[in-house]
Formats: sequence, C-alpha cells, structure tokens
Amino acid sequence: MTKIISSPNCGNSPKMEFLKDFNIAFAKGNIEFIVDSVTDDIVWNIIGDKKIEGKEKFTVELEKMKPEKVSELVLEQILSHGKEGAASGIMKMQDGKKYAFSDLYVFQGAKGTKIKSMNSYVIEIQ
Repeated sequence: MTKIISSPNCGNSPKMEFLKDFNIAFAKGNIEFIVDSVTDDIVWNIIGDKKIEGKEKFTVELEKMKPEKVSELVLEQILSHGKEGAASGIMKMQDGKKYAFSDLYVFQGAKGTKIKSMNSYVIEIQ
C-alpha cells in the first residue's frame, strides 16, 4: 500500500485537487485514471531521458513503469493557474530508492482537466 503525504495547500482549487489525484494515481499505478486524464495527442517530455508523443505510446510507457512500486508519495507543492499547473515532491520506492520530481502540466484549456503536455524532471536523491 502506498503511503500518501500531501501539503495542506494541495486542495485549494478543483485543478489542484485534480493534480493531487493524478499524482496519487501515478504513485499507485492506476493507469486507467492517468490515461483518461490526458488528451489523445499528449506529449510527455521526461527531461534528459525521452519524449513520448500520443496516448498509445504514453500508455505503453506507463505499463513499463508499473512494476516499479512506490511505497510513499510526498506531495510538497501543487500549483495551478489558467491552463497550466505544476506538482513537486518525493517518491520513495519499495526498493529503497528515492526520487525528487517536478512536473509541469499544460491543460487542454483553462476549464477542464485534460492534460495536453507534461514536462517531468526526476532525479535520484539520497
């Protein structure tokens, strides 16, 4: 079971609440929720690693990540404004590794919660 720790300011708006749920789904491997939350032409740029374009390739990439289990997700900050949003925190994996992450999101529009693009910065920490 994944332990979730979230900053108290992470639910001040519907989009911030959505980004909280999106990150929790990511940590728990809820691929269906994640895929339902992005546009068909999603672009996911994992900075320094790869760029994934389109929902089909996005889904394949998520499936590859699913075996890596997250034991704890710490959501430190979530921001949203108009059609942009961001989330940052730390993921602790079951194998003992820890990763700091920062994700920048662009939504399909100022209203609604479909993600059109994501830039992910991920570094392993001690």
